[in-house]
Amino acid sequence: MKPSFPLSRVKKIVKLDRDIAKVTNEALLLVSLSADLFLASLSSAAADAAAEKRRRVVKLDHLRTAVRGNPPMRGFLLDCLLEEEPPPPTKKKVKMAEASEVAAAPAGARRIDEFFRRGAGDGGSGGGGVD
Repeated sequence: MKPSFPLSRVKKIVKLDRDIAKVTNEALLLVSLSADLFLASLSSAAADAAAEKRRRVVKLDHLRTAVRGNPPMRGFLLDCLLEEEPPPPTKKKVKMAEASEVAAAPAGARRIDEFFRRGAGDGGSGGGGVD
């Protein structure tokens, strides 16, 4: 069996722990293979969660669902995954936000679209005349 992670990189990561002075090649191999199995299990569970929601792309929410459904993973991963960032605004939300900014015009001000609407505004003609 050959691990997918380079052993030199795994060794650097393991040596970040100050309590570990030396690491054997066998231990590095086992750590690397364990990481492979763990990631395969996690990605499979996240893909299943995405498939349940009829999605073709695995997203962070699917990963959270997978971790919540696996008690051994939940203990040490859920803390990292619970820090939810607000989702990026969609185009529709941006347009709605811009519309609310426009709607908050000062008292007595008219919107440009009211100027071109028939029968709206002060003049009532809607002909685009100057007030």
